[in-house]
Amino acid sequence: MASRALVAACRAVGLEDRGAKLIRLGENALFWLAEALVIVRVARGREWLPTAQKEVAVAGWLEGEGVPAARIVEDLEQPLLIHGHSVTFWHRIVEGDRKLAYGELGAVLRDLHSLTVPAGLELPRFDPFGKQELRIDRAPIPEDDRTFLRKRWRELQDRYADLQFDTPKGLVHGDAHAQNLMVDDRGQVILIDFEAFCCDHPEWDLMVTAVEHHSLGWQSDQQYADFVSAYGRDLYDWPGYEMLRGLQEFGMTTWLMQNIREDEQTVAEYCRRIAALRDDAAPRDWRPW
Repeated sequence: MASRALVAACRAVGLEDRGAKLIRLGENALFWLAEALVIVRVARGREWLPTAQKEVAVAGWLEGEGVPAARIVEDLEQPLLIHGHSVTFWHRIVEGDRKLAYGELGAVLRDLHSLTVPAGLELPRFDPFGKQELRIDRAPIPEDDRTFLRKRWRELQDRYADLQFDTPKGLVHGDAHAQNLMVDDRGQVILIDFEAFCCDHPEWDLMVTAVEHHSLGWQSDQQYADFVSAYGRDLYDWPGYEMLRGLQEFGMTTWLMQNIREDEQTVAEYCRRIAALRDDAAPRDWRPW
């Protein structure tokens, strides 16, 4: 249980866990410590320890570069491996009242992609398939869905082998949606969540908002135009867009299905998404999660 790992990790570093509040359950369980401005991230299993080590290293490098980004709590041994979970501690970002603008997301990605890959920071390539196998094997879904997802996973791998990029590799966030930016109480835009940070082609970051707009309709035409204008490119015009759309929608579905035991709303949304994956021509009436 993530809550058990939270308690043990807090005691190991001398932080008070009393009153801790679960604020999000996704790839990680995120807890807010009531007694301190600290967010504790508890990963699902020990296999995520190398990822947590990378996140800590990336956060330290971004801070050194002066990039407005999430900061780890200093002077703590991180990450910890507690009860089979990797655990990290982050300074809580106090949010302001202003909402993020999509032009700001485009600008943050433009600036990130312009940075030079640092010497000494080992970054993997973007892996659109690595987590999917674990999710498919472990998620509490019907076996018919599991069989379909395994078949689709193999099909996507075959199509990916033929994908051609025409951009150089560089720094990539790896999960570049608007919810991975926060606006703090001073109005500053803060980059968060370095779990998928890697060295690869920038298309991986652009695909998220492109799919959310063109396939799912989650942004208005003006919001997407602001994103494209700020970044300087519309991925929709690239021949490889449809391949990346398939990967993004697949990942969005397998991410959600890990939590279908949480409530009926999650079950309903998973059913919408898996039904759409079975029919590529069907409308995507998916809801943001």
